[in-house]
Amino acid sequence: MSTVFGPVPSRRLGRSLGIDPVPLKTCNWNCVYCQLGRTRRWCRERQEFITPRTILNDLEKALAEHPAETIDWVTFVGGGEPTLHSGLGWLIRRAKERTNLPVAVITNGSLLSDPGVRDELFAADVVLPSLDAGTPNLYRRLNRPAPVFRFERQLEGLVRFGEQTPGRVWLEVMLVHGMNDNEAALHAIAACIDTVRPDEVHLMLPLRPAAEAWVRPPDAAAIERALSILGPRARVPDAGAGQVHLQAGTELPTALLAVIARHPLREVEVLAAVDEGRSAEALRALQSLAAEGRARVIERHGERFWRAG
Repeated sequence: MSTVFGPVPSRRLGRSLGIDPVPLKTCNWNCVYCQLGRTRRWCRERQEFITPRTILNDLEKALAEHPAETIDWVTFVGGGEPTLHSGLGWLIRRAKERTNLPVAVITNGSLLSDPGVRDELFAADVVLPSLDAGTPNLYRRLNRPAPVFRFERQLEGLVRFGEQTPGRVWLEVMLVHGMNDNEAALHAIAACIDTVRPDEVHLMLPLRPAAEAWVRPPDAAAIERALSILGPRARVPDAGAGQVHLQAGTELPTALLAVIARHPLREVEVLAAVDEGRSAEALRALQSLAAEGRARVIERHGERFWRAG
């Protein structure tokens, strides 16, 4: 399966061509809201999970298949924490050499306390790290990191990176009902934001199926409270618009799995991604993947979503 997927519609990055440098759900956190489910492969040390040349070859092929005007960003993201790949810096630089498109990295920010990781990410146009909690206790409950990771270290890494990077920092705060959407939690996050000083603060909502079934987005009043407390940098990104693109020249089950393994899709998004007249074939492909245990359907908020099994 290719390490590159999409383009997929992104709330913050428009039409995003995704690059996934780690195996599915390889992470050092186990966030309650993760749309990929619970962490299955815990990893604390950086590794070369997939050879950088393989990833670069996949990117070159994808760039050749998709005209530049159909992509807004090339984004390192996907099936886990991308900074765990030891060749990420090399990959970012090679990507910048092969396209004039801007390059983004979506990360939980857990390794930004490492000067080497910060140096690698300086090559990106924008880095989007997470800050979902303003206290150690809530950090443990919400992000559920591996024991070695500490909230103080997380915050220090964010501050150092913001001070040093020549690119932009767009901080992500995932708002979860009943956890970090109350006034006390938001004021604690706001104090941390003041020390990080990001260019933007993106308030994200868990609208797709989460690792824990009880996770819900906050109500409208809580969102307004968050916008008020977190200050003028904060905004709720517009819903991602546009069509998901499947890999050309690939069998339909493989092409669908390449996307839903990194970006769970509503069933209506799946049907919109295939050519007219192939809707029934797409549903049969998903049902076949489900029978093999490689995909599953989840119902949330009255909608059907497909993600990896």
